[in-house]
Amino acid sequence: MEDPEASRVNRTSKSSHMDSLGLTHSTLVYDRNFVCSPSGVLMFGEIVCGLLVWTLLGGTEYVHVPALAWVMFVSLVCWVLTICRLLLYLTTAHIKMPQVPWTVLGLWFNSSATVLYITAAVINAASMTHAIRGRYYYTSWMASTVCAFLLVFCYAAHAYVSYRSWRSESREA
Repeated sequence: MEDPEASRVNRTSKSSHMDSLGLTHSTLVYDRNFVCSPSGVLMFGEIVCGLLVWTLLGGTEYVHVPALAWVMFVSLVCWVLTICRLLLYLTTAHIKMPQVPWTVLGLWFNSSATVLYITAAVINAASMTHAIRGRYYYTSWMASTVCAFLLVFCYAAHAYVSYRSWRSESREA
């Protein structure tokens, strides 16, 4: 049987360790306001279009066109990182980590994703010459190209929203 006093001391030491890291014990909360915000809407669009880009390419023999490996890399990395960011914002976990400059990080990520997706979309469009019109690969590659250009728009709009958020935050300081 465990000593209740030892258990209380153990919890207290854990608490002081978490406090020294700047973390709190509060639970994560679903933020339904984020879903309707411009950032939330853009993130959902980025996730849906990003999923379409890599699944449309992944369902073909894209490995025969080496340039499409770059498109797959960009789409998968950006898709996974966007899902991680969405989960952080939906659960308000970002509030629990105030030492991270979230607005700067968002601006940097969305701007970088815009540039990466511009290259991926252009490469995807240029690779259409390797597809035969009317075949499954052509249709999938064309659809993934359209989605990649939509993602350029989504990430650029999100970079603008992040920039506005950063500017308003820096004016308050």
